[in-house]
Amino acid sequence: MRWWWCVAVVGACLSLSPCVSIVTGGSRGIGKGIALELGKAGATVYVVGRSSRGRQSVERSLPAGEDLTVEATAEAVTAAGGVGVAVALDATDDRALAQLAERVREEAGRLDVVACSAYSTPPSLEGPGFRDAFWRQGAAMWDACHGVGLRSAYVLCCEAAPLMVETAASGGRPIVAIVSSFGGQSYTFNVAYGVGKAATDRLVKDMAIQLAPVGIDAVSLYPGIVRTEGNLELDRRGEWADASGGLDLESGETPGFTGRALVKLLEQPPEIRRARSGTVQVVAELARELDFEDDGGRRPPSIRSLRFLVPNFVLTDAKLRTFPPSIAPFLKAARDRLVPDVLLPWSVFSGGPPPPPSSSSS
Repeated sequence: MRWWWCVAVVGACLSLSPCVSIVTGGSRGIGKGIALELGKAGATVYVVGRSSRGRQSVERSLPAGEDLTVEATAEAVTAAGGVGVAVALDATDDRALAQLAERVREEAGRLDVVACSAYSTPPSLEGPGFRDAFWRQGAAMWDACHGVGLRSAYVLCCEAAPLMVETAASGGRPIVAIVSSFGGQSYTFNVAYGVGKAATDRLVKDMAIQLAPVGIDAVSLYPGIVRTEGNLELDRRGEWADASGGLDLESGETPGFTGRALVKLLEQPPEIRRARSGTVQVVAELARELDFEDDGGRRPPSIRSLRFLVPNFVLTDAKLRTFPPSIAPFLKAARDRLVPDVLLPWSVFSGGPPPPPSSSSS
């Protein structure tokens, strides 16, 4: 048997079946996408979220009638080939997070992945209010972004770290993955949002320094524009354009795209993962580097790519409509086919927000 054939067979049979994971924000959105992709790879996933069948969320930005609960995600994880465990709790409850870590210790005896995707927006500031001035948003936006998106991630990592250290000592290579965003690099949506995301990136960077000697990695994951249930509902109600500033949701990423990025990272050799620890990892850029795709064989561009920036901020569809009908189709074809997938350096991208789409559509 040729050696390369053996490698191919082993690679095809790779599974995350020994992997035990905690995923917060798992009832919907990116958290659900991460949980399902871990499940497809054979992992045991503790799906954490506020929304359970006994206490469903009533946020206006979510579609009515869908089963967006931790139980539904856990069942889908199991159906996909993993083991889903539903855990209904509020991520702002420190005691509940401590009890979760202890439960995982008692039931599984190891912990390989902590994926933090829990996030909250005050109901009064959903939709267009998410982009409002900070002095009108006040402390409500600050507390939501930082209390759930930042503080709960820190507290969970504090509680989970001892078990992850033990897992690493027994031969594993655990990882902490916190869902952040390009808002950590450049102005996005509002002040509190950007401060929270920048703090998330720093949390990962500094945790990685202390986790490295004990064999644990930590990364910030940057999705692009994601077709979450909430965003699709905003689009259905005609509020997406105002809430996002006119970004193209139709060509956005699926929630599972971020999950595939995490699974791919888990499959990398320890030395490769170690080199990425403490850094920002853009999901779309990982897809190109590690060779994976979104649904339908698509590879959405990174938000800092010209292929994203030009159609969303420079030559927008609204701008094209200002050209004569005889010219507009040719310009659109040239835009869609000829704009290269070239990344702006972080130093350029972080220099300030791109011009609002509305300014180029007048």
